Amino acid sequence: MESQDSQEMQEDQEPNDRHDMSEGSQHLAPEEQELAARHSTPRPLVIHEIIREEGEAELKRTNIALALSGLAAGLSMGFSFLTEALLQAATPKTTSQHAIASFGYTIGFILVVLARQQLFTESTLTAVLPVVTRRNFKTLAAAGRLWAIVLLTNLIGTWIFASLIDHPSLFSDDVNQALGDIAKQAVSPGFGVTLVRAFFAGWLIALMVWILPSARSARLLTVLLVTYVVALGHLSHVVAGSSEAAYAVFSGSATVGQYFSLFLLPTLVGNIIGGTLMVTVLNHGSVAPEIKKGTQNESL
Repeated sequence: MESQDSQEMQEDQEPNDRHDMSEGSQHLAPEEQELAARHSTPRPLVIHEIIREEGEAELKRTNIALALSGLAAGLSMGFSFLTEALLQAATPKTTSQHAIASFGYTIGFILVVLARQQLFTESTLTAVLPVVTRRNFKTLAAAGRLWAIVLLTNLIGTWIFASLIDHPSLFSDDVNQALGDIAKQAVSPGFGVTLVRAFFAGWLIALMVWILPSARSARLLTVLLVTYVVALGHLSHVVAGSSEAAYAVFSGSATVGQYFSLFLLPTLVGNIIGGTLMVTVLNHGSVAPEIKKGTQNESL
């Protein structure tokens, strides 16, 4: 989630953006140039540095802070599963049922982003930028610590949430049926299908994180639209889907072994590849020459 340091950095970068805007907009009055600059899109390097600074701040967080934030995110993501089931149960069984119920899937992501909780697929992006920028073992080890703590606590949170809603008397029969149907889908595809679906999900979520610094007042809409596509395409997210797969285990629709082999392993690998390779590495590569040039200029 965007930290105070990253916000301050964005403010520091704005004078440069305003300067660039003023050079190309000399026909505007100073106050109009200021207004135009505020509505301009940040340069790719600015977005890169905002996310990298956020990652640097996350790498410095204590183990307990990461664990508590990760646990909160795992619990929050459970509401994606529950809300989707509630909408599915309340919607007639037509061809548009899934399209409507998929809006429920977005709730967990909205809660996590707005509450600035630690979600694994976001950490794979923000934490890897310092790694590919610094390229030293110390930063790599710090990123590994963050990923391990956040992933573990995210998954623990989803299992806790799944156990809390695994009570037949808690919801109506229609909702319980919808919960069971969605849970089965998390473990029913084969390893390869889940891996590919997770690849696209990781790609989309990482792109969402990359977009958020420039989304400004449209942050909520950005999260909603991107995660809606994930749900609509039955794409696999390691944390959101964990609540579903864990519920399948509790309800007897799947075994613990199937949770790990058919869901967790392929989804985790796919999310990491999609999030780090397709977005982090490519987007970092697009601004790496600018970073190198800036470093060389500072050394002169």
